Amino acid sequence: MLSGYNLMWIMVMFDLPVLTHVERQRATHFRQLLLDMGFEMAQYSVYFRFCGDRQKTQPYISNIKRQLPTEGKVSILFFTDKQFAETINFVNRERKPKNKRPEQLCLF
Repeated sequence: MLSGYNLMWIMVMFDLPVLTHVERQRATHFRQLLLDMGFEMAQYSVYFRFCGDRQKTQPYISNIKRQLPTEGKVSILFFTDKQFAETINFVNRERKPKNKRPEQLCLF
């Protein structure tokens, strides 16, 4: 049975060097990879994605590991849906609504 305690989110945070043209290209490529994989940007170097259950996170982890930039720091965190729903966001000191839940999956 799926509940907010079984459903998982992945968050990828990174700090990549961007001093040279080549470094900026690598950082842009990595950001684009995350977007192509269905991640959403929370902040410029913080991306998140709903994955369903824990076992469905593995292909994303493998793909990210294959595409890691040669330099910089990348961290991958995991949150249950229940934990992610408790996120509090502020923009310009104003509290924003809670994160939206993922759309219901459609099976064809």
